Amino acid sequence: MPEGPELHLASLFVNETCRGLVFGGCVEKSSVSRNPEVPFESSAYHISACARGKELRLTLTPAPGAQPPQEPLALVFRFGMSGSFQLAPAHALPPHAHLRFYTAPPAPRLALCFVDIRRFGHWDPGGEWQPGRGPCVLLEYEQFRENVLRNLSDKAFDRPICEALLDQRFFNGIGNYLRAEILYRLKIPPFEKARAVLEALQQHRLSPELTLSQKIRAKLQNPDLLELCHLVPKEVVQLGGKGYGPEHGEEDFAAFRAWLRCYGVPGMSSLRDRHGRTIWFQVWALLLIGQLETPREAGGVDTPRTTAGQELRSSPVGILVPVEVCQGSRCSGGLVRLIPSFEPQDPSTGTALGQHNLADVTAVGEVRGFLAPLIWKDTVWSPRKTLLT
Repeated sequence: MPEGPELHLASLFVNETCRGLVFGGCVEKSSVSRNPEVPFESSAYHISACARGKELRLTLTPAPGAQPPQEPLALVFRFGMSGSFQLAPAHALPPHAHLRFYTAPPAPRLALCFVDIRRFGHWDPGGEWQPGRGPCVLLEYEQFRENVLRNLSDKAFDRPICEALLDQRFFNGIGNYLRAEILYRLKIPPFEKARAVLEALQQHRLSPELTLSQKIRAKLQNPDLLELCHLVPKEVVQLGGKGYGPEHGEEDFAAFRAWLRCYGVPGMSSLRDRHGRTIWFQVWALLLIGQLETPREAGGVDTPRTTAGQELRSSPVGILVPVEVCQGSRCSGGLVRLIPSFEPQDPSTGTALGQHNLADVTAVGEVRGFLAPLIWKDTVWSPRKTLLT
């Protein structure tokens, strides 16, 4: 799905390719599109674009003396799953070109096309940004940051951070691949409560004794989550391509695929959130926290204990995954806690085992969404299901 960077790249593409072109006539909609007709006709007009988060505004401006007299018209596009803009010869329109803007004769006619294979995209002739969307993470960073930190009491932040990052009221422009890349860089477990992650940023202040250049350097070297919501999309824009570069086909996406560190990358894990959207992340280490007297359910006891009554010494940061502990023919309920650490910990003492003992925890089969069993010495830990609701 196109995210903030793709919408921004699309606006740059439109402005660059349409600069100097004169369009004319009616705006043509495909017969299969359910989007509204565009009530605009002019003998000569120009096209420009700007993006904000996951929306793009296309402005049609009549040239001086154009007929019939017409006020400028703005259209706001949301790209859905597959929307994009292409410039093509009028006699060779690309498939699924659902809205076409033709250049004026006599030169060989071209068409700026809104192409949408899956037809989830939408345009609105009203020209207004969609109400309720927050400031753009790319172009309105200071307003974006203030909007998030000022509204942490909103129930949206009761949800896991991976879900909150897709709420366009606060993270306008962030989508599925961006949330994965941002959380991966900070080693934040995706199902950690959003408010717990973000509240610490309210107290984050750089020393007033630092110079401006020192403050900028500190932010670039150690960005927090909200800063990465701005910086990571900027990296994608700087890559270019994504259907708007000089290359065609797969080559146009090569730089982006090489840039990805987490999303869809071999060796990463994935789970579906409660809305059915896939979140990609890395399992940094596994802390096997032992057999429980009663398998813990969501909203259960705050301090799980072993059958011996000992409190489980484990990191407060992590994801709990119910498992079945099997020794021989005997199985009982238990938990695996996923923690952002490079060292596994002994389930009985909570102490780090060290890098040299990483072989003590062995993944069997493909670890994808924790569906493969794990071996801790002589005990097989087999994931049963995940707590995602």
